[in-house]
Amino acid sequence: MSATLDRLKELGLTLPPAAAPVANYVAFQRSGNLVVISGQLPFGANGQIDPAHKGKVGGAVSPEAAADAARHCALNVLAQLRAAAGNLDDAVVSCLRLGGFINTAPGFSAVAGVMNGASDLMVQVLGERGRHARSTIGVAELPLDAVVEVEGMFEVR
Repeated sequence: MSATLDRLKELGLTLPPAAAPVANYVAFQRSGNLVVISGQLPFGANGQIDPAHKGKVGGAVSPEAAADAARHCALNVLAQLRAAAGNLDDAVVSCLRLGGFINTAPGFSAVAGVMNGASDLMVQVLGERGRHARSTIGVAELPLDAVVEVEGMFEVR
């Protein structure tokens, strides 16, 4: 069994299957030792976005629900990473960067706290290999009315 998958299980989480792209792009791109993961939406294990993870944070969606959505996005980033690298243990050197796009209501500026849902999960699952640089941006709309989208860049072997 994988140590990383064991950590997920301890957290009560399961890695979902890697989601297929919803438009004309690839889910990840590997170049040498770098893997760039396209933006991942908060799809659940059933391949759907929970209604609690749709809409604008600071509007109909609470910051706590948005942070939970960011956590689901991070799980989907990890699923794509496993598809790209083959496994999440020996193959993954580090998470270099996460980028977060937060669907915000006008005036909502606490986007960093929402993105912590993804950042915290990455460190919980990958340990020190999960520490990363980060950008977090509030946006007017996201695909499928998702409240959060997260992208990533990883160093792999």
